[in-house]
Amino acid sequence: MTQPNAGTLFGHPKGLFLLFGTEMWERFGYYGMRALLVLYLIASTQDGGFGWTNQEALRLYGFFTMAVYLTPVIGGWLADNYIGQRKAIIWGGLIFSLGYFTLGIPKSMIVGMEETVFYLGLALIIIGNGLFKANVSSLVGELYEEGDHRRDGAFTIFYMGINLGAFLAPITVGVLGETVNWHYGFILAGCGMLIGLTLQLTLANKYLGDIGVEPSAKRTKGEQKADAPLTPQDIDRMKVILIMSMFSVIFWAGFEQAGGLFTIYASDFTDRTIFGFEIAASSFQSLNAMFIIMLAPFVASTWVKMGSNEPTSPKKFALAMLFLALGFFVML
Repeated sequence: MTQPNAGTLFGHPKGLFLLFGTEMWERFGYYGMRALLVLYLIASTQDGGFGWTNQEALRLYGFFTMAVYLTPVIGGWLADNYIGQRKAIIWGGLIFSLGYFTLGIPKSMIVGMEETVFYLGLALIIIGNGLFKANVSSLVGELYEEGDHRRDGAFTIFYMGINLGAFLAPITVGVLGETVNWHYGFILAGCGMLIGLTLQLTLANKYLGDIGVEPSAKRTKGEQKADAPLTPQDIDRMKVILIMSMFSVIFWAGFEQAGGLFTIYASDFTDRTIFGFEIAASSFQSLNAMFIIMLAPFVASTWVKMGSNEPTSPKKFALAMLFLALGFFVML
């Protein structure tokens, strides 16, 4: 595998910012759709929704979210063993877009098949997510040689792209769908995904080189024996992964309530009128990303300072804990 030779930007390979833009627009589409999903299901048929109960909508949302988290395992395996990350991203983005546009088909055009088409749209989004999500993240790491000190900073930049998309989506896609027409919102989400897909199709060869083209399992075949015994270091790493996974499951189970219970609460039990203007319930889903973007520089700088060789004074340590506690409290 050869590293791309397209120069750097802010000290990082330009390919990082291509992946930043690709992921930002993908998250724009996904979080925009998520901002509308439950509200669309519980809206009355007179308002263009399905008229489901809260329980029915949340049950479907739960199954949908579970599938969204499971399918990247399959997508990553396919990319590693058969098609490569780049093809997985392209196919995933295309299927993603088809899913959003399927949800955007007006009910008047599919009379009698509304729920069938709706489920088809969700299925396409699940499949597209499985192919896309894990593989675009893995390309970030492959931009850097092993041991490159810039890699951690690269993932921080990449993560900001995720949150920028997550911030913009509810206040655009969500507002359009909730206040104008549900289907327009889903179509806008699909357009966002198409922008990210276009970036990949037009710029990937220039800025990524051949990274992600060949399946990684094929590339590393023969480097190590498949039946080699685990080393003590491997076992320690597996323990860390297991512990982190347990906490991760708990965190994401709570986090995903933003698209379910929290949205219903914002819609039904929150005074959303400010200066005579009513804020769309879906817009509240932008708050998490907004606070992350605002507070991340403070937390990151504190983290770097605490990780340096310079001793940290009790005053600075207390200030760091204050910032961390404030960030945690705000996000709750």
